[in-house]
Amino acid sequence: MGTLIEKGATVLFQGDSITDAGRNRADGFDLGQGYAMMAASWFTALHPERRVQFLNRGVGGDRVKDLRARWERDCLELKPMWLSILIGINDTWRRYDSNDCTSAEEFEAVYRDILSQARDRLGARLILCEPFVLHATEDKMQWRADLDPKIHAVRKLAREFGAIFVPLDGLFAAASTRREPGFWAADGVHPSPAGHALMAQAWLRSVSEG
Repeated sequence: MGTLIEKGATVLFQGDSITDAGRNRADGFDLGQGYAMMAASWFTALHPERRVQFLNRGVGGDRVKDLRARWERDCLELKPMWLSILIGINDTWRRYDSNDCTSAEEFEAVYRDILSQARDRLGARLILCEPFVLHATEDKMQWRADLDPKIHAVRKLAREFGAIFVPLDGLFAAASTRREPGFWAADGVHPSPAGHALMAQAWLRSVSEG
């Protein structure tokens, strides 16, 4: 199976705690313990001759506005050829734990801004990962009203920017017919090792060809 990622490329994973996954901030090459590390490890095992460099700059708790605030340092200065983003669940979460809402319109506008910067200044290829929530606990059911419009915004932006789209919300919905939602993410947000592996597999499929 081939890959779309070129020889010598730099691939940057960006996002919140799901991407962060406990990475060592003092080590710029540490990939954490989640899907980013798993996807990078499998990719490198499958395509060692490509000599692709993977970086992770996910930060726990981040919303899309936080990405924009650190975009120069944590994206543009790194000059990735490929940029993978998973963001959005904290834009929903803060509505319910802090009464701090991010409208779908604001979410889309800020997300479009950071994508435009990556495209216009770097010419980076984009991979947009769909934010998700699993109905592992009762309170997560009500989050749908806030998260679903943001999911639709990410889908819209993927079309607008010609990005590769990784449908994680749908992936976890399908997986939850095989095992209970809590198996994949105990709190409905942070994936288990099996959940991260599921994400990594989907990510690898998204950059495969042939």
